[in-house]
Amino acid sequence: MKKSYIFVALIELVVMSIYYYFVLPPLNPSAMSFWVFVILALALLVMMLALVQETGTKIIRKKKSVNDFSLVLSIPVYLIVGIIGVILVVDIACSPIFNASSYSKRIVIDETGEFTKDIEEVDFKMLPLLDRDSSEKLGDRVMGQMSELVSQYYVSDQYTQINYNNDILRVTPLEYADIIKWVSNRKEGVKGYITVNSVNGEAGLVKLDKGMKYMPSAYFGENLYRKLRFAYPTTIFDDAKFEVDNEGKPYWIVPTYSYTGINLKTRVTGVIILDPITGESKKYKMEDVPTWVDNAYNADLLIEQVDDWGNYRGGFFNSLFGQKNVVNTTEGYNYLAMNDDVYLYTGITSVLADESNLGFILSNMRTGHTTFYSVAGAEEYSAMASAQGQVQQMNYKSTFPLLINLNNKPTYLVSLKDAAGLVKMYGFVDVGDYQKVVVTDASKGINEAAQNYLNQYADEISDDLLKKKEITIKSIKSATKSGNTYYYIVDDENQKYIASIELSELLPFSGNGDKISIGYYDKKSEIIEIVKIMS
Repeated sequence: MKKSYIFVALIELVVMSIYYYFVLPPLNPSAMSFWVFVILALALLVMMLALVQETGTKIIRKKKSVNDFSLVLSIPVYLIVGIIGVILVVDIACSPIFNASSYSKRIVIDETGEFTKDIEEVDFKMLPLLDRDSSEKLGDRVMGQMSELVSQYYVSDQYTQINYNNDILRVTPLEYADIIKWVSNRKEGVKGYITVNSVNGEAGLVKLDKGMKYMPSAYFGENLYRKLRFAYPTTIFDDAKFEVDNEGKPYWIVPTYSYTGINLKTRVTGVIILDPITGESKKYKMEDVPTWVDNAYNADLLIEQVDDWGNYRGGFFNSLFGQKNVVNTTEGYNYLAMNDDVYLYTGITSVLADESNLGFILSNMRTGHTTFYSVAGAEEYSAMASAQGQVQQMNYKSTFPLLINLNNKPTYLVSLKDAAGLVKMYGFVDVGDYQKVVVTDASKGINEAAQNYLNQYADEISDDLLKKKEITIKSIKSATKSGNTYYYIVDDENQKYIASIELSELLPFSGNGDKISIGYYDKKSEIIEIVKIMS
């Protein structure tokens, strides 16, 4: 029987080593995948011992050792049952049923945010108008023009949103097309990545002097996740995000996690930054993460944490029955770029889903710092439907809104796409009243679209939000843009202004030396945009 035990041990070692090599579970008892690995190992052991018992029963009986062998066979069975039982008990004990308060505090949310103070007036030169789908189409088009690469590589679906030296980009690497292409190209590695400017749509391939060897599509020791697992066998990590630093050097950003219980209450503990060219990596705590990193937090995890904050503030049973003050994030989210960081935006709505928002949150994707803004208004999908309704005959589909500060008012900005995924129109929707919506042909540009919206609702602008000034006209000229007339004014202090004819019918009759009283928003701009002319 000793030989049988040795044989079983060898088979067990070989099979589970192969499993570990390909599945790569963390050797960490708080990860469910670790216990799946252990249970599978025990289950395999039971199968092997049962097989040995079946084939060797006559021999065993002659030696009168059946009872001893049955005892050996029962031990892994009891262990499997015991492990499953302990996992269930631990997770129930650590669940929101008994720990609602701690779940509501998974994320610290600053509820003192003021929209007009924290969110600067929109700068359309820094607004990511292109969504992920449009970025992917542009990236695929770039790849299609590279005949020498298209047969060897494919474009990854990463398209990570980053803030790159104040440019808002999506970046994604090339990947090996298959194992044959990996074998033939592995010495040089993957020689480039694609960038798509989320503001103006410029896309291109960045070629590298030295290729990236450690990729998700690579095999054996050069596979990214195998490289990470063997370097950090006990670390729990999330999917890797592709980013570039301020010099354009590529890196893999891998958030690291810890759990409460088994796979419960995920917390980000830091990141691993791995150089895909050399394979060198370094583990950082959250407070030490370099500022060029934009994606230490996963968007879905942030939303999960915010939902726990909204659900469990009044206790577990209140989240199910009374539901007093229970709120949830709305379906869908988008990104904003501010202060050299990328922020996740999503609305906060009543758990009853009454098509209105109580406010919204902004979460810093690098630090996790989250602020709630109490801005009541239309839920995002209501705003999207309102914009689509303006051109329903076209059957355009709206993108998920961007929330912007337009003239010190929270405003939704959506893109309306045709069936081919091309942006045909821009729509602006008032957050407070989604019936106030203006859509403009995208060919006229985003600034023209914004001006059309402001012009239509100019009479509703609150004087309390405006800077007021009386100016003396030094020179005034008119010009027509996209069928609309604008006046370019210089005052006696040489300050420049622009004003739409829709603001006042007196503008065509104004001349040098005339005085006019204007209202404008205090924006840092060389040319001040007049939004109101006082009578």
